[in-house]
Amino acid sequence: MAVSLSTARWMAPAAFLFNFAAQQYGMLSSPNMKDINDANLSFFSPQPYFIAGFFFPQQIFQIAYMYKLWRLDSKRSEDESRELEQMVDYAPYFTVGNLCIAVWMIFWNSAQLKAAHVFVTINTFSQLYYMIAKLKPMNRRSIGSVLTHIVVKTFAGIGVLDFLHNGSVAFFKDHPATVPVKVLTGLGFAAASAMSDWIFGACLVYDLVAMSVGQSGNWRGLLGAYAAGSAAIVAAKNWLR
Repeated sequence: MAVSLSTARWMAPAAFLFNFAAQQYGMLSSPNMKDINDANLSFFSPQPYFIAGFFFPQQIFQIAYMYKLWRLDSKRSEDESRELEQMVDYAPYFTVGNLCIAVWMIFWNSAQLKAAHVFVTINTFSQLYYMIAKLKPMNRRSIGSVLTHIVVKTFAGIGVLDFLHNGSVAFFKDHPATVPVKVLTGLGFAAASAMSDWIFGACLVYDLVAMSVGQSGNWRGLLGAYAAGSAAIVAAKNWLR
């Protein structure tokens, strides 16, 4: 999926603006995205304002990433050339992510949840793939590297919540969490937390808190306990590294 710097510079903002427009449609249309959410609940449904609370600062980091993509010049110095390399390499995945979320919104607001889940799945697994297989170690002295890590990992982190949420309401609407769901959720998040850095690990904890607040009864308490356990695993793993 390699692209040139010039292509990355128009492709990423175009996808971001399309996604931003789709989000406005989702919030201002009738029924809006929250109306669809409230009519379609399941065992992974989060408190909806947690998603909005995540995406606002995440979009600020996306804007900063695009700003650096435009400001850096590979011809100016070798350092800037190296800084741009990872940013340009990620641009196609950044574009796919924004396009998928935009199209997801259109299907979501039409209550076509199974179709919406296709685009959630593409986004989530493309971001996870890039994070695991292609993202180079963070260079803390490079703003471009730091921004790329934050955008990739927050995209992947909220993508996990999107995948679980949309999948549960598309295929298991109004279902309670079964014992296998509870066990696999705990094991899955514990394993992911044990392999996470601070950024992605914090996103996983946030996902669990969002789902906990959106649920009720014993399942709510168990998700809260999973969030505390994941936080402890992430902290221990990164402090001991």
